[in-house]
Amino acid sequence: MLILSWPGKEMTVSATIAALISWIPDWAATIIISMLPVSELRGAIPLALAPVEVGGYGMAVPEAYFLAVIGNMIPVIPLLLFLEPVSDFLRRWKMWDIFLNWFFTRTHHKHNARFEKYGTLALTLFVAVPLPVTGAWTGCAAAFVFGIEFRHALLAIFTGVLIAGIVVTALTLAGIGIFELF
Repeated sequence: MLILSWPGKEMTVSATIAALISWIPDWAATIIISMLPVSELRGAIPLALAPVEVGGYGMAVPEAYFLAVIGNMIPVIPLLLFLEPVSDFLRRWKMWDIFLNWFFTRTHHKHNARFEKYGTLALTLFVAVPLPVTGAWTGCAAAFVFGIEFRHALLAIFTGVLIAGIVVTALTLAGIGIFELF
């Protein structure tokens, strides 16, 4: 897990974001944290489920899951709709053109065989795996790079987010259970 540190203080990215938006109600903070590309629901669910005594929100499982999934899906439709026009706009500048060519070529090269073989199922599984650099944001970029139709990409990403939410929730509950043993 990524840790941010400065003299006398170490915090995870999710905890740092939570501290910055601590004035917002817990339910809204959970949605906001799961909307962000750096944390998505992988950061929001553990924070929402963690007991208040350790800095979490102490939410019930269904509430945390539902809010995190909703928050994670909010940026998906705009990303799927506007990634191409924004990319085209940014390509007018040489620096952005170089970066986007590198990023899209790299993405296409690394994942082409899987997407060729499994299509939208590969996109679903890619989003569902709760690891860094996988998730809804990157799934939108992959859908754009591989030319997956909007409705197919949306369904695949939504399914992947639902699966990732279940996996992260289960892992979080297991972690909390182990933590409570000690």
